[in-house]
This record gives sequence, structure tokens and C-alpha cells, in this order.
Amino acid sequence: MRALITRLKEDGTREKVLVDDWPKPSDPTGNQVRVRTLFSGVTNGTERNDLIAGNYSTPDNQLPSPLGYQNVGEITHVGPDVMRLNIGDIIYSGVWLISDHLEYVVLSEDELLVRLPESVNPRHAALLGIASVAVHNCRATEISTGDSVLIVGQGCVGQVTAQIAHSKGCKVDVCDINLQRLQMAKDIDCADNIFNTSGTGWSHHIRDGAYDTVLDLAGVPGMENDLLTAARRNGQVAFIAGRNQVCYDFNLGQAKEIAIKQLSHFDTADLTNACTLIESYTIRIGPLLKDVVPVQDAERIYRTLRDTPDSLMGVVFEW
Repeated sequence: MRALITRLKEDGTREKVLVDDWPKPSDPTGNQVRVRTLFSGVTNGTERNDLIAGNYSTPDNQLPSPLGYQNVGEITHVGPDVMRLNIGDIIYSGVWLISDHLEYVVLSEDELLVRLPESVNPRHAALLGIASVAVHNCRATEISTGDSVLIVGQGCVGQVTAQIAHSKGCKVDVCDINLQRLQMAKDIDCADNIFNTSGTGWSHHIRDGAYDTVLDLAGVPGMENDLLTAARRNGQVAFIAGRNQVCYDFNLGQAKEIAIKQLSHFDTADLTNACTLIESYTIRIGPLLKDVVPVQDAERIYRTLRDTPDSLMGVVFEW
């Protein structure tokens, strides 16, 4: 079976490559279904973390290993106890270490998955995990009409978070240091202000105490105090991007009585809500898709992700 796996090279560094001899999953039993993958989406931050042996990567002694959680496929077999799904259904599944970049996936129907509505493009749905993280961000922070929101980082999750916050009637400011991502934010047109924070841009554009909610999707070490400073008194700061530590001045946080949240994955409700928002064109995935390539081109994509990650946005593999 074909699979995209992370493995160690002779020099101890990592690479992600396509192999054709990965063990095929067993036939479904109970309430399991077997899925033939049509498309899979790259989770840029998580998969790069794995490629560079980052803080939440697969340990060396567990490699080689597949890793991913954005899989779109067609159900080809169902177990005898399956109640909700049928052969021929197109589903998205986002189960960690199961819904990987694999040619075939077997999982239970009550796990993290959703049957795709016919109106949702399956290619776009390969980034449904990213969209669901954004839904989770907005739900967990309870942003609402009239709130001032700063979204730090305009990768895929940041772009979708801005779209949702805009749809909720928030005043949305976004920032990044990548000019291509800033231009994408302009083209999507869901932000009131778009700031280039390279160099002295942060101190020039980001006012102290200006935001009810600050969502950090960049994960730049050492910026914690800047993020807290940007929030108003009794505001909130949400740390989403991966980092080893969160370090901030306690007196700064206490003086403002800041609420600090750490947000992570998504659940089935987020998946369902993301589908609804895509159907209503509240979330637009199409503008984020910059590379839709055959899975045979994956090694090139992963070299780029490892070495020059800022040049990538939404990446989907066709199987």
C-alpha cells in the first residue's frame, strides 16, 4: 500500500517520502469502515514540526511513521455494525495517526469524521481539518459582534480564522511578515486592517490595549509579552501555534487580569460546523489552495516544507 512516511536519513535528519510497501489495514469489523483515499491535505505546522523533530514530533525510535489528519476518501467496505455510513459515501476523517496520508484507512464510524455534503468540493475538504481548527479557535474564545480581534499569523488557519471572525461581526486585524500571505489576506478581504509586522512593524502598527482577543497562530518565541500588551484589560490571549514554553511577565498579565487560553485540535461538532460554513460560503477554501499535486510529487513538497515553509500555503495531494 502507498503511504507518505517520515523516516530518518543516514545523517540523522528526517525526510518524508512516498513508499509503496506500507502494511495494508485489515478488513473492517464491528462499526468500522474502510476508506480509499482520494485526497489528503498537508497540515503545514504539525507536519513540519515532525520533519524537523520539533517539540511534539514522533520520537526517533518510532520512525518510520505516517503522520497527518486530513483525509478525504470513498467508503469501499463497511463492518456489520455500521449504522450511519454507506458504501460510496465520501467522508473526511481527521483521526490522529489513523487518517494519515495513506492509500487506505480503516476507522470506526463514531470517530472524528464527517460525511461530506455534495456541495462541498472534495479537494477543498482535504483542508477541512485546518478549517475546523479555525472554527474551534473562534468557538473557544467566544468572539462575537463588535469585538476587536487581532490574528497573529496568516497561514491557512489564520486566514480561515479571519473569515469566521469577520462573519461574526468582529473588527478584525491580521498581521504577518510574509508578503504573499498578506496579499492573500487582502484578496480574501475579511480584515479591517492588514499589518506587515516585519522589522519594527509590530511596534508601529499594534497599539497597546487595542484588542478584546489576541489569537496567536505564529508561535514566535519571545513574543508573549507583546501579545499580552496588545490585549485590553480583562481581554484574552489564545496560544494556538506549537511552542515549547509560554513565558510572560506575571505582573503584566496580573495588572490587566488577562485570560490566557491554550487551544489545540477540533472535535466532530467543529467539523460539522466547518462544513456548514463552507456550504454557505462563509469559509472559502479555494483561495488557500496553492498546490494541488499528484501524491508522487510529495517529496518535493516536503523538502519545501522543511527548508522554506513560508513559500507554501494550502497543499492537497491527489491519490
